Amino acid sequence: MQEVFDYVIRELEISIREIGYGDASINKKMKTYINSLYSILEKIDNWDNHDVSKKSDIFQSFFNYDGDTVKLVKYFDKYSIFLKKNSFNSFLNGVINLEI
Repeated sequence: MQEVFDYVIRELEISIREIGYGDASINKKMKTYINSLYSILEKIDNWDNHDVSKKSDIFQSFFNYDGDTVKLVKYFDKYSIFLKKNSFNSFLNGVINLEI
C-alpha cells in the first residue's frame, strides 16, 4: 500500500510540474493537496457508519456542487460495495508498474 501511495504522490508532483509551477510553488501546492487528502481520509474513515445525511454533508464540505448530493452518496456507496467485492490487486494488474 505504501508503494501505491508513493506512486500517487509522485504522479501528483509531476502533474503540478507539468502545469508549470516553480519549485517553491510546488512545495506549497503539495502541502495543500496532502493536507486536503488527509482531511478527506479523516472524514470518511467511518464512512459505513454514517447515515446518508452525514455522508451528504461530507460531500458538501469538499465539493462545490449545487446538485443533489444524496445521489452522489448512493453512487459512492454502490462503488464501495463493488470495490469490497474485488481484490485490490485485480485493479492494479497491468495498470502500473510499482518497480519504478
